[in-house]
Amino acid sequence: MKAVAYIKESYNELVNKVSWPTRKELTNSALVVMVASFIIALLVFVVDFSFEKLMGMLYGLFF
Repeated sequence: MKAVAYIKESYNELVNKVSWPTRKELTNSALVVMVASFIIALLVFVVDFSFEKLMGMLYGLFF
């Protein structure tokens, strides 16, 4: 009986108490996440590329 009551209460809360975002809000949030992901990936690429070139120069000097 507790499981049935839990399911009914959960459903009631999801239907009546949760404020769901609109399609426009979801689209805007997804766009922000995509842009942020691209910027972070670009920064990681630049740091990785720079570190690779720096280490290549250091190894070239000593070995």
